[in-house]
Amino acid sequence: MTDGLLWPGDDRAGELFTDAAVVAAMVRVEAAWLAALHEHDLASSADDLQGLVGPADLPQLARDAEGGGNPVIPLLKLLRARLDDRNPAAAKALHTGLTSQDVLDTAIVLQLREAAETIKADISRQIVSLSGLADRHRGTRMAGRTLTQHAIPVTFGLKAATWLHAVLDALDILLAGADLPAQIGGAAGTLAAPTALAGSPERALDLVTVTAAKLSLPARPPWHTARAPLTRLADAFVTCTDAWGRIANDILLGSRPEIGELAEPTAEGRGGSSAMPQKQNPVLSVLIRRAALAGPPLAATLHLAAAEAIDERPDGSWHAEWSTLRTLARRTVVAGSQAAELFDGLQVDAERMAATLAAARPGIDAERRKMGDDGPYLGATDRLIDAALDRAQEKPC
Repeated sequence: MTDGLLWPGDDRAGELFTDAAVVAAMVRVEAAWLAALHEHDLASSADDLQGLVGPADLPQLARDAEGGGNPVIPLLKLLRARLDDRNPAAAKALHTGLTSQDVLDTAIVLQLREAAETIKADISRQIVSLSGLADRHRGTRMAGRTLTQHAIPVTFGLKAATWLHAVLDALDILLAGADLPAQIGGAAGTLAAPTALAGSPERALDLVTVTAAKLSLPARPPWHTARAPLTRLADAFVTCTDAWGRIANDILLGSRPEIGELAEPTAEGRGGSSAMPQKQNPVLSVLIRRAALAGPPLAATLHLAAAEAIDERPDGSWHAEWSTLRTLARRTVVAGSQAAELFDGLQVDAERMAATLAAARPGIDAERRKMGDDGPYLGATDRLIDAALDRAQEKPC
């Protein structure tokens, strides 16, 4: 289930965080825990749980989730019933020692990790495109603008280098927040049932470690009511859309007909109007800007939920996270894909830039005259561009 009709481009996020993907992730968590129990001789049989639920089950699971307030409860009922026919011993051990929050939190982490990996791949593509723009246009002079007015001459290469820094900053924050851990704590975060089952706290903690490893996730103490791992990644997503939105704003302004310095890549069926056949709307930039505007309130919801968490499982704030994370993750993935396409094909009209700069004279050279400079008055532009390019070369992705 996604809101693709009213969020054009949503299909770029594929199956990420769809109901089917979330159910599959929950099943993976249950199977990993069952395998860990079996390896510790706490379950007489394991099972990969594959083939037990499918797309036809999703409507009923969604309806039944209301009964217990989360989708894990009806999923377990269905898995146990079907697994009992195939592997009764595994059916008996299924979910033993876990609680619903363990399964759902860790399943959401799996989906968030997938989102982060997709975004990192698109940022890698963006870095290449923006680096190319910065280098190719290091000598393409244009009118610099501050507070919407002509300021002093700059180069488009420096503008692209500034964009590049914004994307690199976003990547730094994304890399710091994307290493999400598994969240397993038992009924109230004490690992009481796993400890009773395993016979010692050490073996219970090892169950968690083994389960996390099977999911290729880090293990850490339970964070069931300390939600910084989620808010940190949400903030990283918003930092990404901030960066792309800031670039989209420049492109939207530069593509205005009266400016005409920049243009989006063209594609069949893109940019048209239902009423005005002459129009070629900068649709990619518009949609990227949309994501930048919509992202911060979603992250704010997650911060509010984190601040409102109480007791050992909160009454509503935990529940508010799920669809918020889904929406924010999908929209960030979509915007990242659109930004990569936009930067790849951005058209730069150097002649139009030069003409605008010439028309801005002599006013745009006022500071140069004041400083008594007879040169091009581009300061350390080349050094600044090189610094951005060097930084881009050092990135791991």
